[in-house]
Amino acid sequence: MNVDLAYGRGRLPLNCPTDRTTVLEPTYVDGLPDQAQAVRDALRAPLGAPPLRELVRPGQTVAVSICDSTRPMPSHTVLPVVLDELSHIPPGDIVVLVATGTHRATTAEELKNIVGADVVERVAVVNHDAFDKGGLLRLPDVEPRVTVWLNRHWMEADVRVTTGFVEPHFFAGFSGGPKMVAPGLAGFETTMRLHDAEMIGAPQARWGITVGNPIHDAIRRIALASGVDFSVDVAINRDREITSVRAGDLLSVHAVMCQEVKRSAMQAFTSPFEVVVTTNSGYPLDQNLYQTIKGVSAAAQVVRHGGVIVCASECSDGIPSHGEYRRILSERQTPKELLDMICTPGYRRPDQWEVQVQAQIQQRAQLFLKADGLTDAEIRAAHFCPVDDIGASVREHLARGGADARLCVLPEGPQTIPYLGSH
Repeated sequence: MNVDLAYGRGRLPLNCPTDRTTVLEPTYVDGLPDQAQAVRDALRAPLGAPPLRELVRPGQTVAVSICDSTRPMPSHTVLPVVLDELSHIPPGDIVVLVATGTHRATTAEELKNIVGADVVERVAVVNHDAFDKGGLLRLPDVEPRVTVWLNRHWMEADVRVTTGFVEPHFFAGFSGGPKMVAPGLAGFETTMRLHDAEMIGAPQARWGITVGNPIHDAIRRIALASGVDFSVDVAINRDREITSVRAGDLLSVHAVMCQEVKRSAMQAFTSPFEVVVTTNSGYPLDQNLYQTIKGVSAAAQVVRHGGVIVCASECSDGIPSHGEYRRILSERQTPKELLDMICTPGYRRPDQWEVQVQAQIQQRAQLFLKADGLTDAEIRAAHFCPVDDIGASVREHLARGGADARLCVLPEGPQTIPYLGSH
């Protein structure tokens, strides 16, 4: 059996034993025939809200939240249509906010690729900075245990519009919708509480769960309190084509899109596997190891305790060099020691959540990694085992597992939510 793994901007072939292999991937959905027109139609016939053009009046200022370069959101298709519907508003009264969360700033060249050079020249496009206190405003009395700081441009706008990409998320349930406000436009202090050891360790903070998930519940309340006036969410297929789009009321839109994505992304399995091969769904999601933990987390849903996860992620942007992920990984010798450190009361570091999820997985499975953007030394320093030939690695681990050992392959990584049960 030949399986093509999403890897960087291409595919990585993997030959698997047919009688021992199960492939779990999203149900393929064709892209919409006219994606820009589908977005326009959604803006003009929204759910639970007036059409965007009617919602915004001349004289009002508008803030639009978009995804950063780590997400395959087709902003180059969606945003121009949104701006066309706002053509009665002077461009100087519109600001597009890149919802970076605590990620690095999106570069000028990346912005042109994300939204198009015409948009960059047409309106102000501003990177959110979670660490700039002067660029934040406090939103009081939202969460009893969370001090909420949000982007000043967002809070001072008369009309606030989110544009998001709905995909499974390993601890927030699903991306898109409310996440385009928090953590997308939140201050570091707010993000730290939303992603601290207690929140990440909660049983319901997992793939596919929004209501009852303490992280998503808090995110939802924060987004509503900030005053989202209009929301646009899309779903895409592995070819990065828009397969569905809804617009209008924030929660109504997100609920509908989550259900649609669940139908294509959730795949059942009947028993855990000794060996699991996963990816991080290719570029741009597999740009670095930090993001790659999502694909590893997807594999962790199906691996047997004591099993092996082999991940193919190009990591063209390295570990990365920015943020605290690399430094935290280097501060202890074993995943268990890392987990104990992070769960120490009062521990607070940017990116600790990614290390926590990784270390939790490593309590039950060995992690192997093929990443052409990293050296073997870097991979080992991150507590993974380096792999050059995934096929050879799989054969070796299946042989060690014995005649009954089975292999699961997730070619699209975190675009699939495996769950134990029947179809």
